[in-house]
Amino acid sequence: MLHGKKILLGVTGSIAAYKAAYLVRLLRKKGAVVKVIMTSGAAQFITPLTLGTLSTYPVLTEFADDQSGEWNNHVELGLWADLLIVAPATANTISKMANGICDNLLTAVYLSARCPVVVAPAMDLDMHDHVTTQDSIHKLKRDGVLVIDAEEGELASGLQGVGRMAEPDHIVDFLDRFFSKQNQLKDYHVMITAGPTYEPIDPVRFIGNQSSGKMGYALAEAFAFRGAQVTLISGPSHESVFHQRVNVVHVTTAEEMYQAVLSVYQNTDVMVLAAAVADYRPKNISPTKLKKKELEITLELEKTRDIAAELGKLKTNKQFLVGFALETDHALENAKNKIKDKKLDAIVLNSLQNPGAGFQHDTNQVTIIDKEENEIVGTLKTKRAIADDIVDFVYQQFFIKKYKK
Repeated sequence: MLHGKKILLGVTGSIAAYKAAYLVRLLRKKGAVVKVIMTSGAAQFITPLTLGTLSTYPVLTEFADDQSGEWNNHVELGLWADLLIVAPATANTISKMANGICDNLLTAVYLSARCPVVVAPAMDLDMHDHVTTQDSIHKLKRDGVLVIDAEEGELASGLQGVGRMAEPDHIVDFLDRFFSKQNQLKDYHVMITAGPTYEPIDPVRFIGNQSSGKMGYALAEAFAFRGAQVTLISGPSHESVFHQRVNVVHVTTAEEMYQAVLSVYQNTDVMVLAAAVADYRPKNISPTKLKKKELEITLELEKTRDIAAELGKLKTNKQFLVGFALETDHALENAKNKIKDKKLDAIVLNSLQNPGAGFQHDTNQVTIIDKEENEIVGTLKTKRAIADDIVDFVYQQFFIKKYKK
């Protein structure tokens, strides 16, 4: 899967920089095109000549070549690459990347890159475990950077523990698996709902909820990365997605979301309903703004359409329907009942009882339940990581089984 891929390798000032030579060689053997960017610290451990000879491209270290005066355009480099990997990634560079510090060519390319980014940390045990380093790694993961965890073993300091850069063959295997997923869902169509719905009381007030849309938008990107054509039907949200295979349809109310879903579901293979759709709406909407003195009123509410239940009735055996459930009490029991009642193929359960989970957070903790009531219990992760887990689940449960049939 690496054949013909354009890999930009960032090498920073760690003793593990010598492994970059083996990494370049392995990537080239796989057919990848490799260009190397080195920090000034990295050049103290391995020469640019070595990596330039192995990659067959001049190694880039500064914004401009001292001899020719040629400008090394960081924006063009970021656009050229299919993937940027920083290996080894020191605590210093990881901290810079996490906090947007741009004081060398490598960090400038990182801030300009539109391609996936991977880091392979390398440092001593105590540096790796320090709270600031772990915070920086967490920030990078939250921002969508993939982290190849440091490995355990003997370190340059003589200590034993976690901090060694992953071995070059392990990194190449990781990248191979990463690119192999990119076309898993090619020619398939996925529909995702996201965010809240707002049900108007008058022209300025509404009934709503605190859903941010983060989970649905992360799912849209995750499915699109695997090659699927995605229709994202989103209620009001500050989130955004920039992917050529994602078409965003903006709606406000539950009824608008229902109509948007109906317009596309027949041509959809997978439907994931991550939106927090209002269960009720005001029966009568005031055409003018209600004055404060008039607000001591009783609102008469009526039920909105149950989009999940409606799709459960309409879907065919060639479609896969995933619901979401946010519960506070009897969570598993309620989620399993929803699978049966709404004819879902699976449900993603999240509970407000878990710290760091639920609305507005960048993290969540979910349990995925299939219609045979098998449970996949997850840990607290970023919503981007959970989106990948859900795509993996759908791929195994639907696409693999469908292909085998």
